[in-house]
Amino acid sequence: MSECFSLAIGVGTQNTAGDWLEVYYPQPLLNPEEELVKVISDQLGYSGGNQAIELAAAQCAALAEALTAGGFADAAALVTSLQGGSRPLVVTVLATDEAPVSTPEAYLKLHLLSHRLVKPHGVVLAGIFPLLPNVAWTNQGAIDINELPQRQLDARLQGLALNVLSVDKFPCMTDYVVPSGVRIANTARVRLGAYVGEGTTVMHEGFINFNAGTAGTSMVEGRISAGVFVGKGSDLGGGCSTMGTLSGGGNIVISIGEGCLIGANAGIGIPLGDRCTIEAGLYITAGIKVALLDDADNLVEVVKARDLANQTDLLFRRNSQTGSIECKTNKSAIQLNEILHAHN
Repeated sequence: MSECFSLAIGVGTQNTAGDWLEVYYPQPLLNPEEELVKVISDQLGYSGGNQAIELAAAQCAALAEALTAGGFADAAALVTSLQGGSRPLVVTVLATDEAPVSTPEAYLKLHLLSHRLVKPHGVVLAGIFPLLPNVAWTNQGAIDINELPQRQLDARLQGLALNVLSVDKFPCMTDYVVPSGVRIANTARVRLGAYVGEGTTVMHEGFINFNAGTAGTSMVEGRISAGVFVGKGSDLGGGCSTMGTLSGGGNIVISIGEGCLIGANAGIGIPLGDRCTIEAGLYITAGIKVALLDDADNLVEVVKARDLANQTDLLFRRNSQTGSIECKTNKSAIQLNEILHAHN
């Protein structure tokens, strides 16, 4: 058995037609041991490639026994804990990191990101949207949109409350995994597939999309769009925005370096290097004209913002008298309050 990219045992939800709505993987593995994959192969008939294999409850005891014999106590304990439930089970094996072709595969890749096993852009997510059904996320779990009216009626007749928390393709990350060392004030604003680095604080208005996130020790009071990765020690001020490839960024991968500050209600459409500052209320798009100033505030030249992409120690500001956008070397790179993050 050759090297395997990822493997996970999960429990999920299906609609009445047997289609997967979502899958929860408590212990996703990256590059699992070859012998573990062999045990799965022998017990479940896995023959290679990327597969999502439904696991019958009757198979759990034999699989757990084989895993125990092979020295995989954690996996055996997980299978044992799953066999007493009524939800459908699945074993998903990804031999290679290719575009997912099923809902269980798509959910495994989102789990890999939120478990910090891979970083944003570190796993192939092409074609993921059609594999994620639009689901009603409720206090009774995921419900197929077409089956929601009957479920609502059934709940009413039983005197129960069926609360629809959201209708979306992506669930809340913290319903699947809570990474260590983070604070998230409003968990509904962080999607499964977000990478939230240790030491990160996400305030009430902060948002982190899938395949995006923070390396660590960041303050997030603004929006981190899909595909955007923020370096350690950076601060995203209230109401600020980052332009992701899904929202008009084209093929430009937007990122923020370490020790940056994006001011309140500001935004970026270019990648920033380390220790950069964007003045509050200023949105820097790739094609906007920027006046480069020297230390004496003399004009050096006018360039497009994309020409400054990934450069370090820059301060972007708007001239309060002329309205022109200016850029100087950043002489006051920010440092986040260490006390603020000390108790995450």
